[in-house]
Amino acid sequence: MAKENKKTKNTQYLTIKEEREIAKSNRKIMKQFERAKNRKNVDESEFTTQMHDPRNVIEIDNLHTYFYTDVGTTKAVNGVSFKIPEGKIVGVVGESGCGKSVTSLSVMQLVQGPVGQIVDGSIRYTTSEGKCYDIAKMPRDEMRRIRGKEIAMIFQEPMTSLNPVFKIGDQLDEALAIFEPKMSKNEVKARSIEMLEMVGIADQEKIYHNYPHELSGGMRQRVMIAMALICNPRLIIADEPTTALDVTIQAQILELLLEVKNKINGSIMLITHDLGVIAGMADYVVVMYAGKIVEAGDIHDIFKNPKHPYTVGLMRSLPSLSHVVTGSRLYSIPGQVPSPVNLPDNCYFCNRCEYSFDICMEQYPPDYYFEDNHRAACFLYDEKYKDLDLIKPELPRNLTDDSESIMARKIPQGRVVLESETDGFGG
Repeated sequence: MAKENKKTKNTQYLTIKEEREIAKSNRKIMKQFERAKNRKNVDESEFTTQMHDPRNVIEIDNLHTYFYTDVGTTKAVNGVSFKIPEGKIVGVVGESGCGKSVTSLSVMQLVQGPVGQIVDGSIRYTTSEGKCYDIAKMPRDEMRRIRGKEIAMIFQEPMTSLNPVFKIGDQLDEALAIFEPKMSKNEVKARSIEMLEMVGIADQEKIYHNYPHELSGGMRQRVMIAMALICNPRLIIADEPTTALDVTIQAQILELLLEVKNKINGSIMLITHDLGVIAGMADYVVVMYAGKIVEAGDIHDIFKNPKHPYTVGLMRSLPSLSHVVTGSRLYSIPGQVPSPVNLPDNCYFCNRCEYSFDICMEQYPPDYYFEDNHRAACFLYDEKYKDLDLIKPELPRNLTDDSESIMARKIPQGRVVLESETDGFGG
């Protein structure tokens, strides 16, 4: 079970003595986790497991990732569960600080230690060899066999992701040589050139010998995608892959992602705060808020029939033509996200929610399931309260029309997403 420092208090009133006590207690906890991760020659049976559904590439189950600070324990990821099937794109959406990136870093075992630790839950992954491992329990040495080869990550800042003192070719070659030591230098270079061509870079030989500062932001992001794909990973994690890029370059990068995903028959975990990107790319959507999943479902369920008040608030916050025509103000969700150091025992969204009632202030809601694996953590859908005639969140008609137009938009490769194409994702 997740370890938590019970001495945590309201950070606004901590004395120096209390901070020292918390820091001392947290250091003990961190040392325990670090010792477990740094073990050598660990028997494989300790982290071998089985998938609940063999059609999934990865299954994240009740994941908790905490940061042990001097003022308390920050619950960045607090009980997250979802799956990514083979060949599918799962979009993880939410505002800044909701835990999207920490979830992805947990999958890669790249959470910054010793402060950040995976403290509970499992991350089941099936390798290309058919073995199933629990990444949350893997020692660091064992994880190095998977990270980069089986699971690759495209980081969110192309301007700083590449090493400025090494040429593009050297960085691509290194990524491949680590996992394919038997390949000759010429074979490694040929593969790097091939990957540059795959991601749409012209004059690959010239770019191979360039330094990062000689390339534009869009070109650097293409190089990052080439580096991520060079070992043919089964799972690609794209963390805000279009950050700091202009709109036209964003469209090209998204199109490229979909194209290479189809070429290698891989799966993608797409992290973004842009609902438009999610609508155009994802098969399934996970909505996160304050370290938890508040709603998850098929792309059409989320955009046409959102259930959770937070999801509806996000949809209402999207700019649309109706705001221009009517001159109405753009909606914004009132209030603030609770502190991840001092999370309440009740619903995290209740103080910002116009639909909340008594029970919301008393406990955190469980997940309520609808059709096709659509779920939402909200008491509004509890049968015990159906006699209260509670008002449930709905999209205004103009936003429903906008949502339908978004769902019919052309996504990369000029293909239109049709409702008949969905398959009840994740079954």
